[in-house]
Amino acid sequence: MTARKLARRSLQTRLALAYAAGIHAAGILVVVLVDVPLAGVQATVPRGGPASGAITGTGSGISLPQLLAGSAVALTLLVPVALALGWYVAGRFLHPLRAITATAQVISAGDLHRRLGLGEPTDELTELGHTLDDLFARLEAAFDARRHFVANASHELRTPLAGLRTLLEVTLADPDADAGTLRSACQEALALGEHQERLVRALLTLATSERGVTRRDTVDLAHVVEGVLASRRDQAARQGVELAGHLTPAVTAGDPRLIESLVANLVDNAIRHNHADGHVEITTRTCGTQVALTVTNSGPVVPGHQIRRLFHPFQRLAPDRHGDGHGLGLAIVHAVTRAHHASLTTSARPEGGLSVTVRFAAPARFGVPAALRDPGA
Repeated sequence: MTARKLARRSLQTRLALAYAAGIHAAGILVVVLVDVPLAGVQATVPRGGPASGAITGTGSGISLPQLLAGSAVALTLLVPVALALGWYVAGRFLHPLRAITATAQVISAGDLHRRLGLGEPTDELTELGHTLDDLFARLEAAFDARRHFVANASHELRTPLAGLRTLLEVTLADPDADAGTLRSACQEALALGEHQERLVRALLTLATSERGVTRRDTVDLAHVVEGVLASRRDQAARQGVELAGHLTPAVTAGDPRLIESLVANLVDNAIRHNHADGHVEITTRTCGTQVALTVTNSGPVVPGHQIRRLFHPFQRLAPDRHGDGHGLGLAIVHAVTRAHHASLTTSARPEGGLSVTVRFAAPARFGVPAALRDPGA
């Protein structure tokens, strides 16, 4: 017999004893409050015939010792009955808890597909079972997502390593390799190393974003966008993409590094997945109790049913379209949005490209003084 079974039976025993004690205490209360006063009552008896209505004499009632003796026997017989009834009732009440424990043990052993499914009647324990079922479903989804993420990350990290090894092996196996050939191989190796370094940085940013916000400072989205645009203008010019900013003060509270990462990934994604003579428009504005950042870009037509998938790690619009991206940019945007409890809205433009809007809460919701909403204050 395991310790858990002993603990479970001990709980049922304690409940049974509590129920039996309650029943027995009720019996004693009946004796004290009802039987004892009745013992002093004297029964009245008529002296004459049945027709006479005069009551002139009294007869003796049940004596107190007899009443107490009978009550004591009844209370004694009530003890095993109360214990049996308490044991049965406790077992019935603990049945859903036993089902929860048994199923949870199976799930903890690795079977995340199992559910409690307690059904009716609806009470506190079945509500607990439904809550745990929802929790198990979310855990299963989280573990599945983690497994897919690890598999995809391993594949993405292995690809540049395999390319680097192949490059070095081919170069070393060439007996006619000269200094120019070796220099060219080293340059390609450096490019592959930079690709892998960018991937590792993106993975670290994603992990930091999913960890949540550890600091909350006042951030003006307009200032953040200005800095990101200044660092991306050369890249956009090389690809023939025009950058345009329509920036008004939009102050929120959050982690400055994560918010900058969100803006940078949105702009990078808009530039990378664009076409020559395309455009990217970035807008910041304040809307009541919220501040909004909107990034709109031209580009290929994005099917509406594919939009949600693009915000998962290592997802691209076309499987064969790798380019310089890693499929993590929009996943980082999604993670930063969730970490700041912001809202994310994405729509596909009919003429091609995406429009992405992120809405943050205004500083007042986080206890930041209203004067800080004005960047010049």
